[in-house]
Amino acid sequence: MTDKEKFPMTLAIRELIAHNVNYTGHLFPYQEKGGTKHSSEQLGVDEHIVIKTLIMETEDKTPLVVLMHGDLQVSTKQLARELGVKTISPCKPEVADRHSGYQVGGTSPFGTKRKMPVYMEKSIADLEMIYINGGKRGFLVSLSPKEVLRLLNPQLVTVGVRE
Repeated sequence: MTDKEKFPMTLAIRELIAHNVNYTGHLFPYQEKGGTKHSSEQLGVDEHIVIKTLIMETEDKTPLVVLMHGDLQVSTKQLARELGVKTISPCKPEVADRHSGYQVGGTSPFGTKRKMPVYMEKSIADLEMIYINGGKRGFLVSLSPKEVLRLLNPQLVTVGVRE
């Protein structure tokens, strides 16, 4: 049995395989509301390279994906300004689940149920390796941010702020 056979076969993993992405899966004990702090501690990596996948929406309920460093928050005001909309806010968990096809806490930007525009904090592209959700709670994949750029073609933004 290969390592890849031990990991969940999620829509995200199917998309990574379909596009010949070189990735490594990482399972860890999921903790409700543990977020990137918990997953980075479990995997022994810097929280800055653990990337959150956030499903947000504009004032007219248009959904979008935001990829952000684990140790930063999204300035929704700055993001709204960059997108030229009035407001942006996080989706309620059940709405995010409907748009992405994933359960909050296991949301991956790959293989989403609904195609949505993706916005990525610009400095993520400068990292050598990132850890991002593989489509299931307690399951991250590590890969090069260049693969995220290639697959998702995100718009790069500068909207990250310290808590």
